[in-house]
Amino acid sequence: MDRRSFLKFLLLSALLPWEQGLASGRPDLVIAKGPPEEALTAALEALGGMGRFISRGDVVLVKPNMSWDRPPRFAANTNPEVVAAVVKLCLDAGARKVKVFDHSCDDPRRVYRRSGIMQAAKGAGAEVYYVEPGRFRRVRIGGEVLKEWEVYGDALEVDKIVNVPVLKHHSLARLTMGMKNLMGLIGGRRAQLHWQLSEALADLAAFFRPQLVVLDATRVLTAGGPQGGSLNYVKEMNTVVVGTDQVAVDACGARLFGLDPEEVGCIPAAHRRGLGEMDLRRVRIKRLDGQRI
Repeated sequence: MDRRSFLKFLLLSALLPWEQGLASGRPDLVIAKGPPEEALTAALEALGGMGRFISRGDVVLVKPNMSWDRPPRFAANTNPEVVAAVVKLCLDAGARKVKVFDHSCDDPRRVYRRSGIMQAAKGAGAEVYYVEPGRFRRVRIGGEVLKEWEVYGDALEVDKIVNVPVLKHHSLARLTMGMKNLMGLIGGRRAQLHWQLSEALADLAAFFRPQLVVLDATRVLTAGGPQGGSLNYVKEMNTVVVGTDQVAVDACGARLFGLDPEEVGCIPAAHRRGLGEMDLRRVRIKRLDGQRI
């Protein structure tokens, strides 16, 4: 092997290890760019189809980030088009029922409507409803920080969870993505968790273990998170990241944002516990837009 060929080999080994194993099996992670429904459908097809994750007769929770009283253009909540596309794909795969809810930070009656998610999810066939305080149950989490906590009962009763977070800046967590989005399934005094946030999020990731994560990076809030409020901080990326490894999805989101996964505390915390892979060189990634992270 001459010097030029050797350097090319090193470059491919460092940047594109995921492509080397794709011929013999499915990717672990798919990054797709384009209109939300088209990108998501293509990404799921590359992973083997939604039927690989959702069985006929399943009751499925599609969990968006639906926390803030902001319209979609501010990128504070999950893009309603992405939520609707996930709901539709779950129903097409044979789900008996798809539920959509979130423990909002702002008044949910305003959040659900102003985010556009309620209308979009209902239009796609989901049941969308507000979280009721009386339906939280104290359960054993068994985590390093969260030994027991209040969890919304409906999240415990579904057959499958599809986590549909938005990629955005967060003043405490650095970024909000998949693992952070799981806080919308718990009650109690959630602000207390900020003191050990990274480990608490790893606890939630270990407890809920969603079957699929769909990271919405169509519009990315680059600063002023988690609430946002200025269009100057919104970047159009028109991208979705789909995978079963919630740590790898969050690591990929960090890279798309321009950060090292190590800089987002919950990612190394979850990786250390064996909940997923944060080193993207060890993840088989298929890109449907021809670019690299």
